[in-house]
Order: sequence, then C-alpha cells, then structure tokens
Amino acid sequence: MNMTTPIKPARLRGDRVTMAHGGGGKAMRDLIEEIFTDVFLPPGSEDQARLTSDALREPGAQLAFTTDSFVVSPPEFPGGDIGKIAVCGTVNDLAVGGAKPLWLSAAFIIEEGCEFALLRRIVASMQAEADKAGVRIVTGDTKVVERGSADKVFVTTAGVGVIPARRDMRAENIRPGDVALVNGVLGDHGATILAARGDMALTTDIQSDCQSLNALIEAVLQAAPNTRAARDATRGGVASALNEMADAAGVQIEIDETTLPLRPEVKGVCEVLGLDPLYLANEGILVLFVPADEAGAALAAMKSVDAGRNATAIGRATSGVAGRVTMSTLFGGQRLVDTLVGEQLPRIC
Repeated sequence: MNMTTPIKPARLRGDRVTMAHGGGGKAMRDLIEEIFTDVFLPPGSEDQARLTSDALREPGAQLAFTTDSFVVSPPEFPGGDIGKIAVCGTVNDLAVGGAKPLWLSAAFIIEEGCEFALLRRIVASMQAEADKAGVRIVTGDTKVVERGSADKVFVTTAGVGVIPARRDMRAENIRPGDVALVNGVLGDHGATILAARGDMALTTDIQSDCQSLNALIEAVLQAAPNTRAARDATRGGVASALNEMADAAGVQIEIDETTLPLRPEVKGVCEVLGLDPLYLANEGILVLFVPADEAGAALAAMKSVDAGRNATAIGRATSGVAGRVTMSTLFGGQRLVDTLVGEQLPRIC
C-alpha cells in the first residue's frame, strides 16, 4: 500500500496580504502558520524560544548577540533575496567576531498587498540558508502596515552565538606587519542591486555574493589560530571596513590596487557611473587580518572552502599614521582611502 503525506488544506484566501492579516485574529494566525511557522518552527511553539547548547557550558565561553534590519530594493535579485541576506548578514555579524552562530529570530514588516507567493519564496530562501549555515530560526513576529507605508516586506533579525573560550577577534588586536586578506571578488552585490533596479538600463550577468561565512572563518581559525580580526564588508564596502579596523587598532593600513580582485563587469559599471568599487557593498566578503607568519596557512584555508575560492592578500598593517588607509595605485602613486560620507547606493541590504 502506498503511504503519502496528507496535504494540509490551504488556509489563506486570495493571493495578497490584507490589513486583516495583521489584526490579531484568525486571518493573522493563518498567515503566520501557513507561511512562517510551518517552515521555521515546530508545532506548538511559544512566544519565546527556549535555548540550550553544550557550547554554553564550556568554561570561559561568551554569548554573542547581534541585530540587524534589511530593507533591500528590489527584494529579489540575481543571487539572492531579502530573506537570504537577512540570514547571511546576521550569521556573518556573529562569525566575524569569532562566534559560532546558533539561533536567529526574524520579524517581518509586511505591506498590505504583498503577494503570498513572494513571502513564500523569501521564507524558503531563509530556511535554506539557515540550514546551510547550521543555524536555527527559532522565534519571530509579523506586522502588516498600510499600502505605501513599506516596500512589500522588510525583515529584522537578531542572532545569538557562542564565542569559545580563549578566542579573541577584535580589530584592536591588529598589529603592524599583519596581512590583510579578502575571501573573494569585491563589489558584486552593489553592482547586482544597481542593475536589478532597472533605473539605468544596465545589463549584466553579475550575481550577488550573498553567502554565510561562518564555515570559512572556522577553517581559517583552525589553520591560523592567531588570526587577529575580521569585518564583513557590507555597506560602505571594503574601504569602510578597513577604515574602521585601522581606527580601532591605531595602525595604518596599506593596500595595493593591483591585488584587488574585481570582475571586469564591476569595473565597467563603476567607470560608467563614476562609482568607486572599494565602497560598493558586499554581502559575502570579509576582510581578515592575520600575522605574517600565518598568512599562507590562512589563505590556503580560505581557498579550501567555496566561500573563499578567490581569496587573496590585498595589503598589510603598518606603524604609519594611526587610523589612515592608503592604496598604492596602478600608476605607482599613493591614494588616501577615506571613510565614505553618505552612501553610494541606498537600500542595498
């Protein structure tokens, strides 16, 4: 006899969110259960998550906690969507501090008229990325706002992880002589979002670099246990990440333009629009500083995982002017790489 899983009857009516789905009654419960908790949470979930982990019992372990909001436009784009970014961004904020991400929350601000199909795709994408990163989405919330008060859907996440004992990855640990590494090509996400908006008739095959980096960081720490610090180069790009790290450590950071990994398509977009790829957003790129004698091992470890196939060294910390970032240009000169004022592209994450 063939055994099949019974199909649950559809509870939602129509194909779009209405204000009734935020009113606290049956319509809201149907929205939450059919689109969110059926994917994220087991039946019978409470209003709070109750969390346990053996990692918390290790003497000297620390709890890490982060939160972020995501308002990317458009909400779906080549290589990802707002849901995937929400998971990757939160996982990466924990991982670059040395934490092992464990649990996430997800709250959704949904505009009246948003399509159920879009929400289903976003939720499926989030769960797929959470599974890939080895984290669980354990609690959340939904709110519905009037048409015109949002842009289809906004997502706010929080993440909890554990920093193992004796692991210290803070930017202030960077020392002169330490080598700066990046795990892949720069600017793909910013260029992808710009093209996806369709405002400038750009056509390109670039896809967002959106990816979780916790496995890559663990591989690096195994190979280079004295890794100093890491930052994910999201809004403001690699330039902003380097400036933050130089300022925190009180060192000068010098990079070499000839070593920067950039796709010709990204260079072309930047040249046409007058943008600087150093400031373009990334959603799967980090800057990592390691002692010079561990740089080779760290680079090999990065290249051993998918998220680091295009890893390369781009510069080093020096004892020059504290807080300054400079770049040796293709023409043999020196250029100041300052902190970005404002944003090159709004609503990119």
